[in-house]
Amino acid sequence: MATIFSRIISGELPCHKVAENDQFLAFLDIQPLRMGHVLVIPKVETDYIFDMADQDLADMMVFAKKVAIGIKQVIPCRKIGVSVIGLEVPHAHIHLVPMDAMNDMNFSGTKMQPEHEALAALASQLFAVIQ
Repeated sequence: MATIFSRIISGELPCHKVAENDQFLAFLDIQPLRMGHVLVIPKVETDYIFDMADQDLADMMVFAKKVAIGIKQVIPCRKIGVSVIGLEVPHAHIHLVPMDAMNDMNFSGTKMQPEHEALAALASQLFAVIQ
């Protein structure tokens, strides 16, 4: 059965896309830790990030770097935090989270519940900067 991320890649489920190329997709997390929290995923379904081929993993990090630079241009923050957890969805992914303090990367805390319109507007801003 396809993961939720594979269903997003195929267009079966919508997302707030911020960047895409032939190998990877980046989109806003709909329950972000902070506004601007982006997920970067490979288009090839792979459960565990370290099962990816070396070159694919390297390419994904370069793609994530481009996305992170764009996030920082749009969202005022000190840095963009990077996290790979991999337990919540069986599809390799990287979390990029705007942060000003260590606690901004607390995945055990309460997640935001932003309105669809706010996410759509932010995705549009990010897409324009990143592309």
